[in-house]
Amino acid sequence: MQSKDLSGSDRKVDGGWIEKRDWEKHLGKSEGWDLVDKEKQILEYIQMNPFITQQELANKMGISRSAVAGYIASLTKRGEIIGRAYILKKPSLITCIGGTNLERKALGKQKVQFHTMNPVNVVESCGGLARNVAENLGRLDCNVALMSCVGNDKEGKWLLQETQKYGVDVSQVWTFPNERTSTMTTLFDYDGEMLVSLLDQAIFDRITPEMIREKRAYLTSSQAIFADTDLPKDVLQYIIQCCQEENIPLYIDPVSLVKVQKLPDRLEGINTILPNRLEAEWLAQMPIKSLADCREAAKRILERGVTNVVVTLGDQGVFYASNGEMGHLIPLKDIEVVDVSGVGDAFAAGFLFGMIHEENILRACQLGMASATLTVQTTESVSPLLHPKEIYSLVERI
Repeated sequence: MQSKDLSGSDRKVDGGWIEKRDWEKHLGKSEGWDLVDKEKQILEYIQMNPFITQQELANKMGISRSAVAGYIASLTKRGEIIGRAYILKKPSLITCIGGTNLERKALGKQKVQFHTMNPVNVVESCGGLARNVAENLGRLDCNVALMSCVGNDKEGKWLLQETQKYGVDVSQVWTFPNERTSTMTTLFDYDGEMLVSLLDQAIFDRITPEMIREKRAYLTSSQAIFADTDLPKDVLQYIIQCCQEENIPLYIDPVSLVKVQKLPDRLEGINTILPNRLEAEWLAQMPIKSLADCREAAKRILERGVTNVVVTLGDQGVFYASNGEMGHLIPLKDIEVVDVSGVGDAFAAGFLFGMIHEENILRACQLGMASATLTVQTTESVSPLLHPKEIYSLVERI
């Protein structure tokens, strides 16, 4: 029997011999069938049917099931496929991680007096900093996902249903059967000024670094990540580390003077931090009484490793700083203030909208202020008027 040289141009397959070019075709290496083409074809088949099996893919492509498994493993590692059912990476995805609340707002019918009963009007709405930012971004036509948690109760179900209406992907939200959905009850004076907020957010303590780690492939598919400090300290540290390792721009809102203290001493891995005046004072370990103080505080925060600092100053506007630029923007004066809740969330969303569209930090702050301007004129935490056309139009006045 004539022997064949297995190191040359011929190979044995299933008891028969084929030429080298046919062997390469068997492996998917012939012209037009390189690795990229095969991965592209796999993604196209999965796009049509996310539940397709590896064997079905192998049959369609004329390659082995083990070869399909290898391609899928590579695509998953790179974040193109996310989890079971082969969830595909979405273009320009922004993932918002943090708080989701049912908000109850009590607005005084007259000036509120403490230590006695006050007549109020009460309304309920969707809330939570990360959730609000996600909805704002959805209304701005961004591809956005929410990573948060709710209880298995009517409040949680309603929050997810409402959030989905604005194009937010809520598939990454955990539902905990034995926990209550987070609630925030806020008392406002008759002029719209917030007086006090009461929070029941114990559910967020259930989120662990391991739970976030299981979703790392989803995170690495993101163009940008926004996080708030409703998350536990170790979860925040893991997200910062992940974004630094994967080179994903991370934007963080410190939420409150208490919660800002969850952040680590070094802020490398954070693209932009968005504190208010009190939070910035804590981060910089100095009082802020003037624009000169803002400049010094921003320098101190930048020295901790963050790339950009944007300090919101209420009716005094915004102070922004990066390693090469600093500036101060004042808000529009001819605006009727109806309700200030959600204004900071709207600013964060508008700023992030600008940054992912490759605007400079000044323009991004202007877009943030435009989003906040629309929000302050409504009783809703997220303005129904929010739209890219509207905020770009307002920017011309800032």
